[in-house]
Amino acid sequence: MLQAVLDAAAPLLRPAFTLWGSPATWAEVVAFVLAVWMVVCNWRVHPLAWPLAIAASLLYALLFAHARLYGMAGVQLFFVAVALWGWWQWLRGRGDDGAPLRVRRLSTRGRVAAILLTLALWPLLALMLRFVAEGESPWLDALPTVGSVTGQVLLGRKLIENWPAWIAVNVVGVVLFVQQTLWLTAILYALFAVMAVVGWRAWVRLEAARAISARELAQRGAAHG
Repeated sequence: MLQAVLDAAAPLLRPAFTLWGSPATWAEVVAFVLAVWMVVCNWRVHPLAWPLAIAASLLYALLFAHARLYGMAGVQLFFVAVALWGWWQWLRGRGDDGAPLRVRRLSTRGRVAAILLTLALWPLLALMLRFVAEGESPWLDALPTVGSVTGQVLLGRKLIENWPAWIAVNVVGVVLFVQQTLWLTAILYALFAVMAVVGWRAWVRLEAARAISARELAQRGAAHG
C-alpha cells in the first residue's frame, strides 16, 4: 500500500535541484514554502495556518516515508487530523471560562504532565519503530515525533508552551535530517527553531497586552461603579 502511494507520488519525489550533493525534491521545496508561511500565520494567530499545515503535512508524509523515517511520516498524518481539530478550535473553541479561545499559559501542573507524557511515549515509539517498522534512526526519529504531537496539541489550544516544545523538536529534527542528508528540510527546521523563538516572544506579548487591557477594563468598571 505504502509503495503504491509512493509510486503514484513519484513526480513530487523527483529532484528539483541538488543541494550539497543531495537532491531536494519538489515535495520538499513546496512543503518548505507552505511550512514557513504556516509559522508566520501562527505568529499572528491567523486560522489560515491550519489549512497550510494540512497541505505541508501531506507533502512531508510522502517525503519522510520515501526516506524511511516512518515515525516522522506517520505523525504527519496525525498532524492532518489535529490540524482539522485546531482549525475548529481557533474558529469556535472556548476556554475553561466559556470565553472564545485566547492565547494563554499552561499551569505548572499542566507543564509537568506534558513533559512527562512526552518522555514516556518516546521510548515506546522508538522501540516500535525499531522492531516493527524497521525504520532508520528509531530513537532520533521518535523524539521529535512525540514532541511534535505535544506541540501540535498545545498550539491547537493556543497555549504559549507550544513554542518551547517546537524549539526542542526543531533542534532534534535538524540533527535527524542532516543525518539523512535531507538538507533543505534540515535548513527548514533550523529556521523553524529561530521562528519558534520569535513566535514565543510574540505570544508572550499578546498575553501581556490582553492582561493589561483586562486590568484597565476592570479599573474603569470599578470607577464607574
